[in-house]
Amino acid sequence: MRFSCEQNTLVKALNIVSKAVTSRTTIPILKGILLTVKDGKLTMSASDLEIGIEKTIEVDDAENGSVVVQAKLFSDIIRKLPNSTVEVTEDNNNINIRCSKTNFDIVGNEADEFPKIMIETTSEDILFDKEIFCDMVNKVSFSASADESRGVLTGILIEMKEDSLNMVSLDGFRMAITREAISNENEKNILISSKILSEVSKIITDENPDGDVIFRYNNKKALFVVGNTKVVVSLLDGEFVKYRDILPKDQSITVVLNRQDMLEAIERASLLAKVGKNNLVRLTINDEFMEITSKSEEGNDTEEVMVSKDGNDILIGFNSKYLIDALKVIDDSEIKMILNTPVSPCLIKPVSGDSYCYLILPVRINMN
Repeated sequence: MRFSCEQNTLVKALNIVSKAVTSRTTIPILKGILLTVKDGKLTMSASDLEIGIEKTIEVDDAENGSVVVQAKLFSDIIRKLPNSTVEVTEDNNNINIRCSKTNFDIVGNEADEFPKIMIETTSEDILFDKEIFCDMVNKVSFSASADESRGVLTGILIEMKEDSLNMVSLDGFRMAITREAISNENEKNILISSKILSEVSKIITDENPDGDVIFRYNNKKALFVVGNTKVVVSLLDGEFVKYRDILPKDQSITVVLNRQDMLEAIERASLLAKVGKNNLVRLTINDEFMEITSKSEEGNDTEEVMVSKDGNDILIGFNSKYLIDALKVIDDSEIKMILNTPVSPCLIKPVSGDSYCYLILPVRINMN
């Protein structure tokens, strides 16, 4: 095997592929990166068995072949080389790396030992605009549970309908839903770890080409393709919560307000709320204002935000973090809050349409 390539091109490719390398494994080969040269192209592959990444780049002076290199050592070497042409040759798993006046000899492993990453997919291609896909993941990933023992609640549900694609996550205290109009050949639900899907989103963001993300899947894995990068992830087993049953059916109180004004007010109030229990902030809503208060042994804070309200006045408490997390990922300048009672869930939605929905459970407060 032989190839030559510019150092900065190799570094960029390694930065992407290395995201799938794990140091916490009992399988030594998974600590490596598979280098495969074929028809003037170098494909780098890595996998931790939950996520696998392949990145292909054009190379010069190419001779077909493959070898597995120690990921950390190879990456560290390439990053420390001068910004010049790197020449890599391999013979019987012995690897020589030359660049300018530097000459490394390292030992590799048999390529046959490396696990197969790519999968046979059973679905039609689903095309996402790159920015839309990453935005959808960002709008729901924070709401999934970080506790690995909670199974499906650590995942993001990708719900494919005839004319739309929904992403949903919940952790038992809040729920996030985002929707996009996309045509699908078949209706299907799949579940992917929020942590892994967020990593996929970062990889896609790091890719330079504009355009579409290609999404395919089978019963056990999903494949994402963007530019010359392919990412394979394992699906979570289990049935997701019937989230539509959780959504409140009544809309007795509707509040419209400026999202940024509310976010900034909640962030200030949370400075004291963090000191107390449940990050508690109280919202007192009347016809013209939402009064936001927080207090602790260190002090108290009162904020006012102008609102337009339809329905009764209400006093309700929330974990400030849950409100902040939702408000931060919304792009709209105005939002709508739907409430019923001080102990009923709150919905945050667009003023018009249904492109997103956030459900947040209230914190019981002393009404005195």
